Amino acid sequence: MRNQTGRIEVITGPMYAGKTEELLRRVRRAEYAEENILVFKPVIDNRYAEGEVVSHNKSHTRSINISKAKDIWNFITDDTDIVAIDEIQFLDEEAVDICEDLADQGIRVIVSGLDRNFRGDPFSFMPRLLALADQVDKLTAVCVKCHAPATRTQRLVNGKPANYDDPIILIGATEAYEARCRHCHQVPGKKKKN
Repeated sequence: MRNQTGRIEVITGPMYAGKTEELLRRVRRAEYAEENILVFKPVIDNRYAEGEVVSHNKSHTRSINISKAKDIWNFITDDTDIVAIDEIQFLDEEAVDICEDLADQGIRVIVSGLDRNFRGDPFSFMPRLLALADQVDKLTAVCVKCHAPATRTQRLVNGKPANYDDPIILIGATEAYEARCRHCHQVPGKKKKN
């Protein structure tokens, strides 16, 4: 009854919330159950290792690097049970339809990714993916300024908040990003809503 096991699970939130760690936890559980798992990550994410998904606390598993979401189809076989994708927001919008197609074929799809960019705006196609998911787990981090629950990612340039006009994608870790709450998050140049 593989067809009834298909679903989309999205793990989201800001940087340093434990999204990749949670994805890896679910992958490890599936490995114990001897399920056939494919783990993917965008080739652009080369922070810690190539060919591995690595969390900030250094948990890791082997992965397949892909440039475009459609590359996933090159690895799917009849016995694929689970597809896991880390940092899905760095793929193209076709990722949403591919997740839907995989789930419709009875494959459990587990993805992790940022729901907001450094500006605090929705990240690319993530709102659509969140709406179509069967399960969404929105994690929080700890604000580095006031220690409240952090729901946003602060980009830093030379130790100061990045400007609104800076490019959306900049791969980095603690040297370029912090977790911040709504009140401590700053984006110079962003227009305030009335």
